[in-house]
Amino acid sequence: MERWPWPSGGAWLLVAARALLQLLRSDLRLGRPLLAALALLAALDWLCQRLLPPPAALAVLAAAGWIALSRLARPQRLPVATRAVLITGCDSGFGKETAKKLDSMGFTVLATVLELNSPGAIELRTCCSPRLRLLQMDLTKSGDISRVLEFTKAHTTSTGLWGLVNNAGHNEVVADAELSPVATFRSCMEVNFFGALELTKGLLPLLRSSRGRIVTVGSPAGDMPYPCLGAYGTSKAAVALLMDTFSCELLPWGVKVSIIQPGCFKTESVRNVGQWEKRKQLLLANLPQELLQAYGKDYIEHLHGQFLRSLRLAMSDLSPVVDAITDALLAARPRRRYYPGQGLGLMYFIHYYLPEGLRRRFLQAFFISHCLPRALQPGQPGATPPQDAAQDPNLSPGPSPAVAW
Repeated sequence: MERWPWPSGGAWLLVAARALLQLLRSDLRLGRPLLAALALLAALDWLCQRLLPPPAALAVLAAAGWIALSRLARPQRLPVATRAVLITGCDSGFGKETAKKLDSMGFTVLATVLELNSPGAIELRTCCSPRLRLLQMDLTKSGDISRVLEFTKAHTTSTGLWGLVNNAGHNEVVADAELSPVATFRSCMEVNFFGALELTKGLLPLLRSSRGRIVTVGSPAGDMPYPCLGAYGTSKAAVALLMDTFSCELLPWGVKVSIIQPGCFKTESVRNVGQWEKRKQLLLANLPQELLQAYGKDYIEHLHGQFLRSLRLAMSDLSPVVDAITDALLAARPRRRYYPGQGLGLMYFIHYYLPEGLRRRFLQAFFISHCLPRALQPGQPGATPPQDAAQDPNLSPGPSPAVAW
């Protein structure tokens, strides 16, 4: 059977690359990712010539080239113009850095803070333009939320409100769900879910009018069972589901909803080791005696040490999260989910595709690896460790000396 004439790999790739670059030249950056994609396409071209019939090979190569280059293309951005954005939780971390970035781009920024004289508020007041307005708001207080809603409506009559960034978040304990007070679950829900719900609902008339954006900072802990983050994770899972609901219901109004699921970053709250030490001491002081005897103080100290160890892996550069928020606000077609941070792709792959035992061990190795509670350790009266615990190599009979501080 006569083979169809086939141009050489290099010639075909050169023609295709020139055509695609001409088509997308305003949307592509020449750099290592683009060069790597072209090299992979060249290798795929070589394989296709040898393994597939020409029509099938051409289809595979064209599809691969379109997927690779479209993934590298910079998304089309809307102009900033006179757009106004409200950002919560700007005292520190992602909120503060996002407020500074959007202000520098020309946005009118309404930045809420817990305290108008906090270091973060003072920094924003010092380094940002007069367009940025600082608003005091505690998401657990309906009066504060109502005041911010009224201010926003009064000060966006000429420009409209383009975006809401639900960034404010709260977590006050790192411990097993049984050891975490019910009040902790309630406080996390008040800030991370009910506060975001009340504020978002109050601003929906403005966002529907502008066909604007809702961007919410979630957490991978809301997608998978991170050890010792039960209170925080359940509140983040609730707000993510709420935003998915808003995304469907607001589609006819043209409002686009995005969720940012960042990895571990060194925000001010993460770096504040003294604050976590105080919270651990408060947990120990208020733990019922029965639970303290069953788990032991060493167990809680071990969890605390493991948590601090995991924070050493946190990224100092917050720009991936800030860039994701900015893209969600300005991209013509923003994503439903953004995953800024290192290792999140592997983490989600393991969570969704590997067996439950491997998923649990991975999270323990990555975040917190439990030791056996006191009541289950050998030699304790009535100690009968369950079979799974006895076989789990990540469970040690006592605190790990490797994480002693």
